[in-house]
Amino acid sequence: MTNLHRVAIIQARMSSSRFPGKVLAPLGGLPMIAFMVDRVRQSRMVDQIVVATSVDPTDDPIAAELSARGIDCFRGNLDDVLDRFVQCARAARADHVVRLTGDCPLMDADLIDRALVELASSGVDYVSNIAPPTYPDGLDVEAFTMTALEKAWAQARLPSEREHVTLWLRSGEAGIDLRNWRGTADYSGLRWTVDHADDLQHVSRLVQACQDAGKVVPAGFDRFDVYRAIEKHDFGKGASHVRNEGLAKSLAAES
Repeated sequence: MTNLHRVAIIQARMSSSRFPGKVLAPLGGLPMIAFMVDRVRQSRMVDQIVVATSVDPTDDPIAAELSARGIDCFRGNLDDVLDRFVQCARAARADHVVRLTGDCPLMDADLIDRALVELASSGVDYVSNIAPPTYPDGLDVEAFTMTALEKAWAQARLPSEREHVTLWLRSGEAGIDLRNWRGTADYSGLRWTVDHADDLQHVSRLVQACQDAGKVVPAGFDRFDVYRAIEKHDFGKGASHVRNEGLAKSLAAES
């Protein structure tokens, strides 16, 4: 594994239809995207972190914020996110790619490392913890080989497959080797992603509770600290929204 260049790519844009500008919304004293990058930096396996945004002028504020903080940024196609991912991974000379989304600020580095270890040791082309999900919504991790990503870029045709980077990879048509791992318990009913304004309110409460418990924000707590905060303060599951709402919307439009 030491000769592999492992790149975590975080996709982010300002033009979210449900919560515009969410990736720059304040969380724990930082813009949310910077908060998330600091958490991903705790990974022992990732060699490089890149935020992949678009060339659309609406995403200029993201690029400016990242530049000011010394965070690598790649700008590509707004709507063809698969193309954006491939061009970003090529520019980074990636061998293995971790796909993350900028609306998951509580991402746990331990899960990233597990995905990369599984990918390298199993010999498969794609690993994830999403099929079926057993972790909270907001801790989804996918890792795949550059070979698999290039295959998806060349063969995926549907708009949904171009917008949602790994949709084609996970289809039977792709014919690649897949592996999924489950958590020790099913926490998939918990919502830690930020897709709506009320999601941010919930996640902010979780972060503040961890900070009040003596944890350093953003990098000094893990998912188990959040679990304990939920139990202690009876925060509940979070806002009631559909998991992977954007994907569901894309598939409904095509059908």
